[in-house]
Amino acid sequence: MKSVVRVANAGGYWGDDPQALRRQLEGGPLDYVTMDFLAEITMVILQRQRAADPEAGFARDFVFQLRDCVPLLRERPVTLVVNAGGIHPAGCARAVERVLAEAGLDWPIGVVYGDDILGSLPEWHARGYDLSNLDDGRPFSEIAGKVAAANAYLGAKPVVEALRLGARVVVTGRTTDAALVLAPLVHEFGWAWDEWDKLAAGTIAGHILECGAQATGGNLTDWQEIPSMLDMGYPIAEVSPDGEFVVTKHPGTGGVVNRKSVTEQLLYEIADPRAYATPDVTADFTSVEVREEGPDRVRVRSARGGPPPRELKASIVYEAGYKAVGSCLLSGPDVLAKARRFEEMLWHRVGREFEDLRADAIGYDACWGPAAPKVEPNEIVFRAGVRDSDRKKVQAFALQFLGFGLQLPPGFGVLEGRPSVQTAYGFWPARFPREGVEPVVEIRQGGSVRKRVECPLQDVPRAEWGELPVPEPPPRRSFSGPVRRVRLREIAFARSGDKGDRANIGVVARSAALYDFLRSFLSAERVALHFGELVRGGVERFELPNLLALNFVLDRALGGGGTLSLRVDHQGKTLAQGLLSMEVEVPEELLQERGGA
Repeated sequence: MKSVVRVANAGGYWGDDPQALRRQLEGGPLDYVTMDFLAEITMVILQRQRAADPEAGFARDFVFQLRDCVPLLRERPVTLVVNAGGIHPAGCARAVERVLAEAGLDWPIGVVYGDDILGSLPEWHARGYDLSNLDDGRPFSEIAGKVAAANAYLGAKPVVEALRLGARVVVTGRTTDAALVLAPLVHEFGWAWDEWDKLAAGTIAGHILECGAQATGGNLTDWQEIPSMLDMGYPIAEVSPDGEFVVTKHPGTGGVVNRKSVTEQLLYEIADPRAYATPDVTADFTSVEVREEGPDRVRVRSARGGPPPRELKASIVYEAGYKAVGSCLLSGPDVLAKARRFEEMLWHRVGREFEDLRADAIGYDACWGPAAPKVEPNEIVFRAGVRDSDRKKVQAFALQFLGFGLQLPPGFGVLEGRPSVQTAYGFWPARFPREGVEPVVEIRQGGSVRKRVECPLQDVPRAEWGELPVPEPPPRRSFSGPVRRVRLREIAFARSGDKGDRANIGVVARSAALYDFLRSFLSAERVALHFGELVRGGVERFELPNLLALNFVLDRALGGGGTLSLRVDHQGKTLAQGLLSMEVEVPEELLQERGGA
């Protein structure tokens, strides 16, 4: 058994830095490199592509990057684990075979599929299985017949099987992002499927790595402290058999690995931090310790875990009518009044009888809504969009949008052509029975399937997961003396992300004393008030005293979610910056305790 396994990431989304894989391979010794290409909307795009071409349906970016890096891989014993297979893992594997054959290589390629449950949904729905929306409880009958893509999230087990069978490259369809990292660790260390704490540690390592450079300084609140962001380094986890690991990056690359970068990424796109559920384990983020142990080296330890849910999560995407969005330039003076006049003229012409519509002033309050400062910008991008099941109504909006160019107040400029009418897609998270999913692992070599193994997921070890000990909260302090009014960013840093129509904002105090202050001041109600009508549902708060952090989950905050929303920031990426703009009255004595945090 190895004493340390080095697992790296070289991509966090389809379209990520095409040079990241090369930099990781050139930068130093690694055992595995993982790459994450898939999001909900990506699955829909891939479905469309395969409908037009039976050999399409996977992330071709990976094939291009692999071709560029084959000479490096020939010299280095590195195994690649990627979910570039999309909805057609076998097609991706055949493309990989061709690249390897061009280089005279005959490596075993592992293919994991079986996550596509599109054809199974009607049967399970007819049998009375509950496929209701996990976020809002709506019955599946609302979208039955409109589903465009449906995939169950597979875990690490099939990937482990592919590695056991000797794969040098593993290509999967929809798996949990963290499974790409967990699987090599289970394979190398021989972790059992009921060693919950170790599985949780591997899952947490995967969660930190899965978004690439977001763990090495990308999107960092304190980005101005980073000496260089040129040729950003991507993260590496150096993992020990007991599950402890160090997050680092290759020397000489841009970015930074510190407590802030790792903690922000830990909080990214989570809900209840005590129950981060995957097909393999339920991880408890409130147990994790994060400590800097040197330049660009952060140790993560003390992960706790328990049994996974009895069902798998399914990502279902359905057709939700049509949408069109147009934009143009408006310049000052009085640019906001001009935007209001344009909006008045537009809705007067096309009407307001749409299932959803909005108009935004990008450069003023389009991202933060009521949380944005009230200033008069010099210019804005006026952006308006509509969505409706009636294509003709959406088409009429698209035809009319640029028809005001000679009628508006002065300062109008064309940015783009006439808006295009597109199919709108909604995201529907649901639970799906493990017994309804049949993962298969194939090993391809020499242009054919060498071995095929079924990998059932329902035989997960079960155990009662008792109540985990609740960490003792820091002692309350009473504060007196003068206060100073500052922005929240002066005492905290934060990151936000999305899950369907929900957004989360993880807020981390810059000192232990400031965390105690944040706990007493920054309530769910205050966050909801700050964003006003931008959040149409409630706000829930979770505490992570181990990280000096609070996690806020904002319900119905993204206009229907990334595949449906008409909002500019339809994935909630800017919400953390909006919250950090909040003004707070902080005792002077606490401001002295910020240190360098």
